[in-house]
Formats: sequence, C-alpha cells, structure tokens
Amino acid sequence: MTIITLTSDWGTKDHYTATVKGAIMSKIPDAVIVDISHDIPPYHLNNASFVLRNAFGSFPKNTIHIVDITSDATIEMPHVVVLYDDYFFIGTDNGIFSLIFDHEPRAIHEIDMIQDGDTFTFSARDLFVKVAGHLAAGKPLEEIGPVRESLTRRIPLKPVTSENLIKGHVIYTDRYENVFTNITREMFNTIGNNRKFTITFGVSRYQINSISESYKDVSEGEILVLFSSTGHLEIAVSMGNAAGLLGLKPNDTVTVEFS
Repeated sequence: MTIITLTSDWGTKDHYTATVKGAIMSKIPDAVIVDISHDIPPYHLNNASFVLRNAFGSFPKNTIHIVDITSDATIEMPHVVVLYDDYFFIGTDNGIFSLIFDHEPRAIHEIDMIQDGDTFTFSARDLFVKVAGHLAAGKPLEEIGPVRESLTRRIPLKPVTSENLIKGHVIYTDRYENVFTNITREMFNTIGNNRKFTITFGVSRYQINSISESYKDVSEGEILVLFSSTGHLEIAVSMGNAAGLLGLKPNDTVTVEFS
C-alpha cells in the first residue's frame, strides 16, 4: 500500500485538487490519498512549512508527501525529490524543505523526468504524480535525476533570548484563531528554570503569568496560554477567536520575562 499526502494552496473551490487526485488514482490505483491541507494562503511557505512539519511524522515510513506551494521551477530552485527520515518529499526547492527539516536529508535529487502534460503550469499533476508513481513502484531515486548537494535555505524567524527574557513571534494561526508562537516548551523550561514569569503580547499589552493545561482551565471568553501538541507556546481564548479578539498577526512580538 502506498500512502500519498497532498499539501497545497489550491483551496477547494477549483478543479486543482480533484485533478491531482484523479491523476494519482489513474497511475497508482492502490494508493491511499490523504489531504494534509489545501487551505494554505497562496504562496505562503512559512504557513505551509508549519502545517507539514507538524503532520508528516504521524504517517508510516515511506509515505510520499507531495508539496505544491509556489511550484514553478527555476535553474536555482528546481523540482526535487527528497528522502528525509524515511519519508519522501516531492516539490520545488524554494526553501520550504529547509523550514520543515531539523537536519540534513539522506538524499536530494533534482527531478529530470519528462512530464506528462504539454504545459508547465501544473507540476503537481503533470510531474509530481509521475515521480510518486516511480517511488511507489520501488524504483531507484537515482533514476529520477542527478544528486543535488544541498537544499535552498530560508532562515526562519527565531526567538531572541537572554538570561531572563524570551522575545518570540507569532508564526501561525489555526482555524479556531488560536495563535502559535515560535517559543517552544523546551526553550521556555530551559531559560525559565521553574521561575515565575509574565507573558506579554498584543497592542493592548495583555499579560498572563500562568500556563494552562487545557482550553477549559479558564472560563469561556477568558485568555489563556498553553503548550500545544506541537510543542509551541499557544495563545487562545476559551471558546473564542484569539487572533481576532486580541488583534494578533503573524510576526507580532510575544515576550516572556522571568523573575
């Protein structure tokens, strides 16, 4: 059984998602197709990388992840297939994979295969599915194309830390408008060392000095902060929409001061 996931900015209004699924079913009839997300904002690599980074490891080894976010290829940023932690990734080397991976992949190959269609605007359907079929058949990576020595790198926004301070940023907002920051539990525990703290965020300078375990730890409509299943510090409003109600946007500053 071959598992193939799809992550894209296609949305669900148009024919794109159905067309790619149809191509997979035609070429790999026994494939199990899983939609990770098609609601990525158009061209938003940071958003897509957060979603995929927190999803891909839940799948069985040898799962094939097709990623179509800004998929046009150039000489500097070609189409690639990447083997990372026993997962295959097919997409464009536009920096997204460097945002997903924690270490160097086992193998990177540029895709040098003739695509199926006669246009160059729909790589997922005309090329990525063909590569997925090659992998599903157990054929060698080397037949897909030449080795690429390294991936294009994008530098993610990282927290600034000192002995008593973490200055992080908003990096993602989910469907419920819960707000995720780039402050991790590990970072918080290491610098905090069980000390008292104050978390400050938003234009109105909201302050929280406790970490909740659940969204139900506070009354409906109250603000809370917790560590989500992703390991990131999350700002939420119980049964409410934190991003809208608190005016939080991507790249907004969130600080943790320890005393």
